[in-house]
Amino acid sequence: MPSVPKEIKINKDLCIGGFNPLFLIAGPCVIESEDHAFFMAAEINKICGELKIPFIFKSSFDKANRSSIDSYRGPGLKQGLKILDGIKKELSIPVLSDIHETWQAEKAAEVLDIIQIPAFLCRQSDLITAAAGTGRPLNIKKGQFLSPPEMKNVIDKVLKQKNDNIILTERGTCFGYNNLVFDVRSIPIMKKWGFPVVIDASHAVQKPGGKGQSSGGETEFIPVIAQAGVSVGADGVFMEVHDDPAKALSDSSNSLPLKELNVILKSLLNIRKAVIQKTVYDS
Repeated sequence: MPSVPKEIKINKDLCIGGFNPLFLIAGPCVIESEDHAFFMAAEINKICGELKIPFIFKSSFDKANRSSIDSYRGPGLKQGLKILDGIKKELSIPVLSDIHETWQAEKAAEVLDIIQIPAFLCRQSDLITAAAGTGRPLNIKKGQFLSPPEMKNVIDKVLKQKNDNIILTERGTCFGYNNLVFDVRSIPIMKKWGFPVVIDASHAVQKPGGKGQSSGGETEFIPVIAQAGVSVGADGVFMEVHDDPAKALSDSSNSLPLKELNVILKSLLNIRKAVIQKTVYDS
């Protein structure tokens, strides 16, 4: 098993994986407004700057997989990418968002530093091929219906397009109806292929469809999942963060309150330090 994952260059100022520090992918689940997206990006960036944690802003321009047809989906591709482009240029923060259809890949690649493949779509060969063909780094969520070893098939689809800028994200596994569980073995299993692996601490506490027309969640366990993931070698952490989760337009039940982010990140840095020290000692 490779002890150090591949280093991936996100932009001229940021590399992740390799010997680089623990990084954070965070933001509100969906773009609610331009002002809110800018506010959240700036606030999270400030916290990460103080802690010297590399930060990638994530927010969806379109949530195409909402439980209800009446649920808010976002501003759409054109307006959403315009907002993300503004954050990228005005705040100097790399941006990530997800695509759901092949035709979105090229347009998204014009703005996004990282293209995300949603968990539900991680086996869609045409979508993977289109995203990989842009040459952009990909963050691929492991489907909650897949075992960790099956992600090798997804990796091979990307590599077939001559793109090896791959990030794999663990987001929980189906555990009966309306529930997920995080198998900590997933992190070291997926790391054996040599790419950075992320623990999605927000979606791992989600209860899909748990409220009938929307998903539920157990926000109080986000720190537990994040800490467990980092303790077994996760290179990065994914968290949906909101200044007022109760009013969030998507994933309100599994969004971390912004006010709690600083404390959690400090604990993760301490765990990461201990993991690195043990790795050096063992080697």
